[in-house]
Amino acid sequence: MSSSRKSVTIGVAVVAAALVLGLASYTATKPDNEPAKPSTAAAADASAAPQEGTYPELEKLARRDAKDPLAVGRADAPVVLVEYADFKCGFCGKFARDTEPELIKKYVDQGVLRIEWRNFPIFGQESEDSARAAWAAGQQGKFWQFHAAAYAEGAKEKGFSKGRLKTLAQQAGVADIDRFNRDLDSAAAKASVKKDQEEAYGLGATSTPSFLVNGRPIAGAQPMETFTEAIEAAHKAAK
Repeated sequence: MSSSRKSVTIGVAVVAAALVLGLASYTATKPDNEPAKPSTAAAADASAAPQEGTYPELEKLARRDAKDPLAVGRADAPVVLVEYADFKCGFCGKFARDTEPELIKKYVDQGVLRIEWRNFPIFGQESEDSARAAWAAGQQGKFWQFHAAAYAEGAKEKGFSKGRLKTLAQQAGVADIDRFNRDLDSAAAKASVKKDQEEAYGLGATSTPSFLVNGRPIAGAQPMETFTEAIEAAHKAAK
């Protein structure tokens, strides 16, 4: 692992969480269109992981920046879900379409939950480009609209070429496309994506999506019930 990937200081508790994310995320979220086929042991780890507790070191990774365009929900919400994801990840798209809208309706809109996105491109250049494009859309207040367009059914199959990213930005309602193109290739976009990547790698995450709920690791596009249980437990503890 490069020195840049060691930039996140991790203690013994975070190492334990890293093992959870490193093992369970691979078996729960394979790249491309491979079906997830975890072994019995891995499946047990994945299902047990959210029940094993929270880690104060991980909870501190919530940025709670009220001006963060890649977040939704109150900065002072009692529960923060940090999501590490890639726009080329099919399981991330499933979470975005099937689970995230329900979490927003049930918890974010009620002031209980905040969701903070972290760009974690791991599938090559188009992953990197789409991550920077999402950041660029966020500079014009359209990150979540771009997120929806990029994760729409069938969007991943069309790829994320520069021309396609421009189309997605237009679908998202980004007003200034020239600025979008400049921002996409800017040093600031590259630095933001790199920062998120280093954070994820520092946790031992090897695949997407990976999550933290108030410092509690969850690997893979788990069922709604897994997130509901984790959020409600975190909310109760925060009280």
